[in-house]
Amino acid sequence: MSEHSHSTEGHEEHAGLSKGKIWQVFGILLLITVIEFIIALVILPKGYISHGIGNFIYIALTLLKAFYIVAYFMHLKYEKLGLQLSLTVSFIFIIYFIVLMLIEGGFLNLHMINH
Repeated sequence: MSEHSHSTEGHEEHAGLSKGKIWQVFGILLLITVIEFIIALVILPKGYISHGIGNFIYIALTLLKAFYIVAYFMHLKYEKLGLQLSLTVSFIFIIYFIVLMLIEGGFLNLHMINH
């Protein structure tokens, strides 16, 4: 019988994603979620901070959670820099165009009502 040796070449970079690392990322995501709940259910209703600042913090925490999910659970952290940059730049342009469309839509809505 022939022996089959399994090559681990190319898989060393995934060795960092152990059970401990998965639990660590889970803990970070859980902590961020708890902070978001505290902001949404306690801090904003009681008026400790303004809604604008609260929304900014909430959005920043949500983007941080998205980073952890994409980086670790979708394995983007272990991809080559070229793929990371192409996906990141594409994502930034999509967000940019959505913001531009919302601004333009608001501008048109405001001027269509007044005329």
